[in-house]
Amino acid sequence: MIRDAEDPASRPSHPACKANVVWNPASVNQAMREGGKGHKGKCVWFTGLSGSGKSTLANELEVRLNRLGYHTMLLDGDNVRHGLCRDLGMSAADRAENIRRIGEVARLFTEAGLIVITAFISPFREDRQNARDLFSEGEFVEVHVATPLEVCEQRDPKGLYKKARVGKIQDFTGINSPYEPPLNPDVVIDASNCLKGQLVDELLKLVV
Repeated sequence: MIRDAEDPASRPSHPACKANVVWNPASVNQAMREGGKGHKGKCVWFTGLSGSGKSTLANELEVRLNRLGYHTMLLDGDNVRHGLCRDLGMSAADRAENIRRIGEVARLFTEAGLIVITAFISPFREDRQNARDLFSEGEFVEVHVATPLEVCEQRDPKGLYKKARVGKIQDFTGINSPYEPPLNPDVVIDASNCLKGQLVDELLKLVV
């Protein structure tokens, strides 16, 4: 049976919204969507330096969850910048907007009852906190892939550190743009040794 629509007053207009709009309540809510999938919606947010192993771990986590029958969606930083965020550069303002958009998209996937996995440098604490604030308690798992800078730079899988060191790339995190490590992440991982199977085993315990 379709439940009553949620109370419109429970979702007031956002103070930053520039349009004259009112929240339109839906008859199918998150709990109903989750019931159809057999599990809770959740966001697993990977943050860390370029080359830290975020994308590798995020991809492996999704593979494992998918094999177990969970409904998932992976949002990767580079891939999203080919579409949703292709109009954004790497300035602090553009990075903040990039993460704002991803946070909102991840929230929508979570409300749809999916386990959404994001892999973004997301270098600034305020932006990550703003993303976390979109979710209910227990829905947001922040994973800090704390692989040391020297290891990331030695890997340099895309050749970006080398370019940043000689000035060909500006605003590159860890070289000429800061990375603010999480103060209270839900999980801390050092992927220096690339033991992704063991690391994902530990992550699965927190996600499912």
